[in-house]
Amino acid sequence: MSRVGVFGGTFDPVHVGHLAIANAALEEIPLDRVLFVPARRSPLKGREPQAGAADRLAMLEAALRDEPRFAASRLELDREGPSFTVDTLAALRGEGELYLILGSDAIADFARWREPDRIRSLAIILVAARPGAPGVPPGVRRLDAPLLDISSRELRARAARGRSLRYLVPEAALRYIEEHSLYR
Repeated sequence: MSRVGVFGGTFDPVHVGHLAIANAALEEIPLDRVLFVPARRSPLKGREPQAGAADRLAMLEAALRDEPRFAASRLELDREGPSFTVDTLAALRGEGELYLILGSDAIADFARWREPDRIRSLAIILVAARPGAPGVPPGVRRLDAPLLDISSRELRARAARGRSLRYLVPEAALRYIEEHSLYR
């Protein structure tokens, strides 16, 4: 049975920290592939993503192009309403043994997610420590991922100030951001 990582988020924009965490999961578990699942809308965030769904998916696809074991999934973008991880994992059940990849910032809110116990029954939870976030709680598997202090929110603010995102987002995603004047 193949081992499939499921890495959700708004990816607004995707950055090198996301890829480093996914790569750590590929190597450490090891996983056969990682599905990046951009959220249509996060139920725990009060705002819509700044970039539209088509732009976020295109940036992600561009960023993942050079790693054949990485793929972007339209699953949550094509589903109406907020994106609930439990629904995504249930839809992916036939893909293999599922590993949900989270940052320690996300696991801190896990108790507020829809059906956390069912999520645990559908996937093995992998957590990458994030700088400034709470530590990895017991009962989940800690990923040995690089500690990169990068957030999409900070990158959007940086771009809005006219600063470069070079070396912070994958080169292909950077080209897309520049060509489409995103986050300005």
